[in-house]
Amino acid sequence: MENGNAAQRVIQDLRSLAAAAGPGARLPSVRELTARHQASPVTVAEAIRQLAAEGLIEARPGRGTFVATPPDEPGVPDLSWQTVALGPRRFGQDEMQALLALTPAGTIPLSGGYLHADLQPAAALGAALTRAARQPASWQRGPIEGRADLRAWFAREAGAGLHAEDMVICPGGQAALSSALRALTTPGDALLVESPTYLGALAAARAAGLRVVPVPADADGVRPDQLAAAFAPTGARLFYCQPLYANPHGATLAEHRRAQVAEAVRDAGAFLIEDDYARDLTIDDPAPPPLASDDPDGHVIYLRSLTKSTAPGLRVAAIGARGPAGARLRAARLLDDFFVAGPLQQAAIDFLTSPAWSRHRRALRTALRTRRDALLTALRRHLPSLAPQSIPRGGMHLWVRLADGTDDAALAAAAAAEGVAVLPGRPWYAAEPPAPHLRLTYAAAAPELMDEAVRRLARVLR
Repeated sequence: MENGNAAQRVIQDLRSLAAAAGPGARLPSVRELTARHQASPVTVAEAIRQLAAEGLIEARPGRGTFVATPPDEPGVPDLSWQTVALGPRRFGQDEMQALLALTPAGTIPLSGGYLHADLQPAAALGAALTRAARQPASWQRGPIEGRADLRAWFAREAGAGLHAEDMVICPGGQAALSSALRALTTPGDALLVESPTYLGALAAARAAGLRVVPVPADADGVRPDQLAAAFAPTGARLFYCQPLYANPHGATLAEHRRAQVAEAVRDAGAFLIEDDYARDLTIDDPAPPPLASDDPDGHVIYLRSLTKSTAPGLRVAAIGARGPAGARLRAARLLDDFFVAGPLQQAAIDFLTSPAWSRHRRALRTALRTRRDALLTALRRHLPSLAPQSIPRGGMHLWVRLADGTDDAALAAAAAAEGVAVLPGRPWYAAEPPAPHLRLTYAAAAPELMDEAVRRLARVLR
C-alpha cells in the first residue's frame, strides 16, 4: 500500500515538473526522486515507465529522463493524384449511400429498405444464433455452396424447377446479384431492366461494366411487347426483373403477362434473373408462384433473400440456376468470398424450420397492412394529389407521382431538413425519368408517425 502511495507521489511530481518545463527539458534523476519521495528505486522506475507509456516523458538510457518532445505536425497530405489513378467514379455510389444511410434522431424515416425494429423477429433470431454458436460443427468449414438443408429450403420455395444442388448460399441478395451479373456477362454486354427498377441492380450492373437498357413497366409489371422488342437490337442475353411487388413501383407481373415474358426470354435465348426479394412481404391476396416454378428449360435464375423479411443482420440469401449457368454462379461465389459463415447458416435454417417463422410471417403481414394503410390515409388527408391510384398488395413502398416540373431530388433534400426522410425517384431509372416521383417506405416507421410524416412533407410541398 505504501509503495502505491509513493508511486503516485512520484507520478504527480513528474507531471507537475513536465507541465512547467518545456519539451526536451531534463527531469530529476532516479536517485533524486528516490531521496525526495523516500521511495525505492523500483517504485521510481515504475512511475517513469507509466508516464513514458503515456508519451509524457522519455527515458534515455545513460543520459536521464526528459520531457517528451511531441513529433512534428505532419503537413497536409496531397492525395489529389488518386483522382487521376482511379478515373471516374462509378455510377450509383452516392445513391446507394443515401439508400442505406441511417436517419438522424428526430427524423421520421419514409425511406430505407428494411423492417422497423419492432417488426424484426430479433428474439427468435437471437435464440437460433445462440444455439448455433454452441454447436462446434457450425464453426467448421462446410460445403462452399452452403448447407445442404438450407439450399434445399430455398429450392423448395422456388417451386419444382430447382433442386438443392442448383442453389448456392450468399451473404445477402446484393452479393448474389453482383455475382450473377459478373458470372453471366462480360463487360460491355447489355442488361435489360424494368423501368424503373431496383437502384442496387443499376449500381451493380454499372460496376460490372454493363450497358443498362430500360424496358417500360406499368401497373401490370414489365410490358412483354417492349421486352421482346428490346432483345434483338441490343443483343442482350440477360433480363433483370422483380415480378413480385417490384421495388420501387410495387407492381406485380400480371397473370396474363407471365407466359408472354417467358416467351420473349426464351425466343431470345436469354436468361431472366428473378429477384424474389418480397416473397415474404405479401399483405393482401396470396402471392403468385415464382416464375422459376414454371421454367422447364432453365431460362430463369432465381434469387431469394431473407434479409428484407427478417432483419438487416441476417445476411443470408440464395441464388440458383440449372446447367452451365448454375455452375458459373457457384464458381463466381467461390471466388467472391469462399462461403457464408456457418453459424449464420445454422441459425437461418433453425429459424426457418421452427414455428417462429410461421408466426413471424403472419404477424408481419398484419403489421405491414397497418402501416401501408396508415400512410395511405395520411396521404389522402394531407396530400391527396400524391395518393397513388395503384395500391401495392405487398412489399414495403408506395410510388407517388409528383406534379410535372417538380425537382424530386430538391424536394427530398427539403423534406430531410423538415424532419422526414424520403427518396427521390430519379435514381431508380436507367435513363431519363418520364415524370418526377418519390418512393415512400411504410415499413421503416411506426404507424402512429405516418400522419406527422406526411404533414411535414406537405409543408415542404406548399
